[in-house]
Amino acid sequence: MVLDVHETPRIALVSTHGYVAAHPPLGAADTGGQVVYVLELAKKLAQLGHKVDIYTRRFEDQPEIDVVDDDVRVIRIPCGGRDFIPKEYLHRHLNEWNEKALRYIRREGLSYLFINSHYWDAGVAGQRLSEALNIPHIHTPHSLGLWKKRQMETDYPERADKFELEFNFKERIQHELIVYRSCQLVIATTPIQLDMLIEDYGLGRNRVHMIPPGYDDNRFYPVSESSRQMIRNRLGFSGKTVLALGRLATNKGYDLLIDGFSVLAERVPEARLRLALGGENMDPQETAILQKLKDQVAALGLSDRVEFSSFIPDEDLPDYYRAADLFVLSSRYEPFGMTAVEAMASGTPTVVTIHGGLFRAVSYGRHALFADPFDREDLGITMMKPFKHPRLYGRLSRMGAHKARSLFTWTGIAQQLVALVEGRPVAQALDEADWAEPWNDGD
Repeated sequence: MVLDVHETPRIALVSTHGYVAAHPPLGAADTGGQVVYVLELAKKLAQLGHKVDIYTRRFEDQPEIDVVDDDVRVIRIPCGGRDFIPKEYLHRHLNEWNEKALRYIRREGLSYLFINSHYWDAGVAGQRLSEALNIPHIHTPHSLGLWKKRQMETDYPERADKFELEFNFKERIQHELIVYRSCQLVIATTPIQLDMLIEDYGLGRNRVHMIPPGYDDNRFYPVSESSRQMIRNRLGFSGKTVLALGRLATNKGYDLLIDGFSVLAERVPEARLRLALGGENMDPQETAILQKLKDQVAALGLSDRVEFSSFIPDEDLPDYYRAADLFVLSSRYEPFGMTAVEAMASGTPTVVTIHGGLFRAVSYGRHALFADPFDREDLGITMMKPFKHPRLYGRLSRMGAHKARSLFTWTGIAQQLVALVEGRPVAQALDEADWAEPWNDGD
């Protein structure tokens, strides 16, 4: 797919659900790592010489335009009324969104080099836009309906009859199949996704390319031990602190982490767990999940060892990673796990779930550790190892940061995407050789 590039090329990113903004309320409903991904990708594409428009849905009292910087803006197109609509059901309103988006594009006289959509709802919208405008459509799924359905049915067999109502899997998978087979290229973000897109969704190998998520290496990097201690004092960290953070969602596995921490707490008396969960404003479902976690902590007799902290402002996030002695990603399923990459990049030893893509990119005991969060002893003992073995702790801190820098910076990811669309040879930042086998000792 070779395109003729004129003047300053303009790119359209489409991410229809959640609160997409120049300064997004991370942790709010449907507003997490994907929003960060889209914003950071847009900024790096702009630094490579493009104008970037991020198209999303307009609802509540949001303005039509949100300026990110001189070359990046968020354009909000209304549909489905003023209320928030969960991502599982937003596609039902996308015909309206598409008609209004097309009118806006034509009224403003905009033309785009290509469209890159994110998640399946935006994939539906992006495909319709690409067909109407006759431009290429590159789709990034972020997660796959078939994988999530299998994981949920395996983890919660007693609730399987309720999943269709909650997650709308049937419609989602049908739309995924249509989008993946209609667009020009699908971008997998992990080896697991790459395999599933080929084997389960039936895509040809030449229509799928793997580009991982990235992190901002200007923000997430290690600091000296003296600086780290100053940060710990300022943030009130004490003891050997295990950190987890993210949206309040069942699949994040915070309950499994609490169970695993109970094993660690028996063996490391100074161990503490800090859970920074949810957004600035929580809905009733999130409030209920948080209360259940607090009840679990109390039932285990760990109330004096576990701290629930509030939403962490984005500008403070790097220091929270640095202040922690260990970061844990305990998800039941996790397509990638950007928080773990950010923690590694900040020099914090990290434990990641085996139910996701990231653990295939790291060498166990060199870049990170990984464990099965459903096995409380496995998770607990794995968390204990860096605290019991100082040489292991130091190696994870150094080599984890090195691995993050070598594979996961946003600039390289943006360069790969543009090269793909323009038909230039792409240096595969993540060939299978780079996704180290778990017990490999190489970088």
